[in-house]
Amino acid sequence: MDQLDKKGAKIDHFYSLIDDFIWYYNQEKAMQKDIKQRGRTYMTVSAAGKEYEKDNPSVKNAVLYNKQKLAILKELQLTTNNVIGDDDDDDDL
Repeated sequence: MDQLDKKGAKIDHFYSLIDDFIWYYNQEKAMQKDIKQRGRTYMTVSAAGKEYEKDNPSVKNAVLYNKQKLAILKELQLTTNNVIGDDDDDDDL
């Protein structure tokens, strides 16, 4: 938000995108937690009663959420190439 403010981009649309970014961030973290708990695949039982290994949909979802986050950053033009620093930053760092 500071970066947008410093760019003079105090627009509701951009603030809404930040809210969306945070939502996708939280969703991605939830998917990562599920992957840590259940793994990339897990055992489940089919409708016929047979046990089989199934891909964890959280893996695919985590990738999709990450792509959405990156798209939002691109829309906001927030990259390491155009970071606007604070006036009181130490230039020697």
